[in-house]
Amino acid sequence: MKTIDFRSDTVTQPSPEMRRAMAESEVGDDVFGDDPTVNLLEATGARKLGKEAALFASSGTQTNLLALLTHCARGDEYLVGQDAHTYKYEGGGGAVFGAIQPQPIEFEPDGTLDLDKVAAKIKPDDFHHPRTRLLCLENTTGNKVLPLPYQARAAEFARSRGLAIHLDGARIYNAAVRDGVDVQEIAVHYDTVSVCLSKGLGAPVGSLLCGPAEFIGRARRWRKVLGGGMRQAGVLAAAGLYALEHNVARLRDDHDNAAYLAVALRAVRHLEVLPRSGETNMVFVKINVPKPADRAVALAAFLRDRGVLISDRHPLRLVTHLDVDRDACVRLVEGVRAFMEEAK
Repeated sequence: MKTIDFRSDTVTQPSPEMRRAMAESEVGDDVFGDDPTVNLLEATGARKLGKEAALFASSGTQTNLLALLTHCARGDEYLVGQDAHTYKYEGGGGAVFGAIQPQPIEFEPDGTLDLDKVAAKIKPDDFHHPRTRLLCLENTTGNKVLPLPYQARAAEFARSRGLAIHLDGARIYNAAVRDGVDVQEIAVHYDTVSVCLSKGLGAPVGSLLCGPAEFIGRARRWRKVLGGGMRQAGVLAAAGLYALEHNVARLRDDHDNAAYLAVALRAVRHLEVLPRSGETNMVFVKINVPKPADRAVALAAFLRDRGVLISDRHPLRLVTHLDVDRDACVRLVEGVRAFMEEAK
């Protein structure tokens, strides 16, 4: 029986068509600017987001770090959500490599940052304080899609205070599909945007940092400093190109499958599906029995024995993607129901 993996949308396997595009890609030395497939990917990514230029890097962690290092100097500060990836889940790279100080702020329930709270954290122009240079937002964040009017207000807020604004848009295409808009309608509000190709879009590796040409030129230097200069990277860039051309519209299928899971799991005893589940491709579920964290570990083991993989964290996070179809979702629900029927 085929193993089904709901742990993340990073687990997707390249399709035969994507592998063919990779195998047939024309390559050169990208550090010299000679890889035509990388150049095409960067030009395509920039055009699709409405930016002047783009830079191909190995991961979203690297593109976000490149943005921090290029926007900020040593001793500068960026404003960021308390649970945002650029602060909490990327190893503190801005501080480690750039001596850049994060100023975390609690997210609101909808994934936004209260702009009044953000304003209160901007440091005065005084040598006792770091210089506040950058506001970082994330879309999507915890499956939540930032409202477009809020993003417009945040951009105006940042610029009126002399701040740059960066978007960790790892799943920006999920947000665009959810809102039914062209991705440019989101990207237009940001100076720079990081876009992950290896999550819902299904490429095996890679992210793009998009922004002004002069900025991307400086970020390219930082990429080299970080050891991110890849050589015949067109083999990887070809997968990203295929993803951008073929795997965007189908994200709606992932959202529909997540919505199905949210509805089906609400009917399972002892489970509580959390708000905003199924808004894009994630479902969050609490187990309402004693020692829920232990039950989550036991559930993951129970499902693994039946060929279904989930993370053993609690609340549960279930992620749909291009290698998960409706039959796979049904199989997951049936397995969860069988386990929970025995729960006391």
